[in-house]
Amino acid sequence: MGRSEPAIFTNMCMIENGQGQILVQNRQNKNWTGVTFPGGHIEKGESFHDAVVREVMEETGLHITQPVLCGTKQFQTNQEERYVVFLYKTKSFSGELKSSEEGEVFWIEKNTLSDYPLAPDFLEMYKVFVDEKMSEFYYEQHGEKREVVLF
Repeated sequence: MGRSEPAIFTNMCMIENGQGQILVQNRQNKNWTGVTFPGGHIEKGESFHDAVVREVMEETGLHITQPVLCGTKQFQTNQEERYVVFLYKTKSFSGELKSSEEGEVFWIEKNTLSDYPLAPDFLEMYKVFVDEKMSEFYYEQHGEKREVVLF
């Protein structure tokens, strides 16, 4: 059995403004719809850092700096690929906020997050962004059923 496996790399970034609000995106993706953070796929040969900066710019119009890796999300796809999401956060950004075809973006108070129609399991994943003792969101497979495990 080899140690390598096919993988898909993506990212997501929690951006916080000077008033303590967080930027969310109401995603229009049929595979994962609902309120979440901006992010997307990492291109072949692209650094993880450059990818999260690019994705945030494309989806929000904001140029982020100093994104800090705060955790990961991972699971196996039906095609037996490992799907990895690098979770970043930053308070450093410039530019003018604008929505994209990916979905509307807007600022909210952190304590109101659960009031929105969230993407599946996003509230659980949010814990990895805000709890410094956590670093991983993982789907553990049990037959046909997946269970969220936080480390």
